[in-house]
Amino acid sequence: MSEQSQARTRREIEAHIIAQAWKDNAYKQELLNNSKTVIEQEFGVQIPDDIKVNVLEENPTTLYFVLPVRPEISGQELSDEQLEAIAGGTTPYEALKSALSFLASLITIATRPN
Repeated sequence: MSEQSQARTRREIEAHIIAQAWKDNAYKQELLNNSKTVIEQEFGVQIPDDIKVNVLEENPTTLYFVLPVRPEISGQELSDEQLEAIAGGTTPYEALKSALSFLASLITIATRPN
């Protein structure tokens, strides 16, 4: 894997894949049919055999929300912003933005070398 692809965040990878799929219908179809292979080729990575990759396409009447694997976070504290979002003291957009920020910090913690 190149240094550039290592530095990409999940959000950047998703944005790249979405942009490619919107520009190229053949790419989109291949992505939907062979998600893991396309992502491996696109980013020059080898995804372990025991990891499945699913790409779904939303339509006007169906939305998908992904619940990520819950990381082990014992001993971690929520920020004031995150607590406020959970308590309902913010708009849905701000709550989602805060939740995504919290998720990114958990992923960073979970992937740190011991």
